[in-house]
Amino acid sequence: MNDNESVLGSGGFRKRKHDNFPHGQRREEKENVNPSSALMTSFKSFQLELDTRHDKYERLVKLSRDITIESKRTIFLLHRFTSAPNGEEILNESEVKLDAVRRKIKQVAQELIGEDMYQFHRAISPGLQEYVEAVSFQYFIRTRSLISVEEINKQLIFTTSNSHDKQPHTWSLKVTPVDYLLGVADLTGELMRLCISSVGNGDIDTPFELSQFLRQIYDGFTFIGNTGPYEVSKKLYTLKQSLAKVENACYTLKVRGSEIPKHMLADVFSTKTELIDQEEGLS
Repeated sequence: MNDNESVLGSGGFRKRKHDNFPHGQRREEKENVNPSSALMTSFKSFQLELDTRHDKYERLVKLSRDITIESKRTIFLLHRFTSAPNGEEILNESEVKLDAVRRKIKQVAQELIGEDMYQFHRAISPGLQEYVEAVSFQYFIRTRSLISVEEINKQLIFTTSNSHDKQPHTWSLKVTPVDYLLGVADLTGELMRLCISSVGNGDIDTPFELSQFLRQIYDGFTFIGNTGPYEVSKKLYTLKQSLAKVENACYTLKVRGSEIPKHMLADVFSTKTELIDQEEGLS
């Protein structure tokens, strides 16, 4: 028998190492495993812990998806502020929607009691970013300023009372600085759309106000630059695009605003932003 025949079994297939052992012997070894041994008990506890953590992660992903959807609906509602006859009603309705979002965030906080939030951060981060975008957009419409991360976190402190306990239970969920920055970066896109709708309604003052505000945000992000998280530096380019569109549109309004009929202002804005997009595509 040559070397090839010793390696290959009948039929020419290569044997595996454990094929030298009888199948019956391997079956007996499996049957002889003690399910109540310390090793098996440890592995069963590991399995239970991993299954529990996986189930919690999936629940958090679903809650984050719900938070994202409701926050987007709030943003869509707030865009009606410039055209609504009574803007205060829009703001009040948006507050009701944000309260519903915060109730979802409360469920997230309950899931994370006793847990390290950063182990589940990837599951909840998209929802928190969208919430920051929605609540900061509403705050800007009310105050013409940027809400701080401390103010956002104050709204995410939850208290519940139990009839059996005299002391109420308090817990919170803190928005991380990265989620806050990413939410604010996305806010700039909504402000650009607010600028377009304001011009369409004949409001020439709001675009200049938005231009100054966006410039301040952009200057703040430039201090972070490439030293911050990768996602932040990636969104800095989009922020710069939004600022350029608003500033160039404001330049056009400043130069030709008096000679352009109000019903054509939005068309001028749209044409200007299209030219910027084409120039950026060629560069």
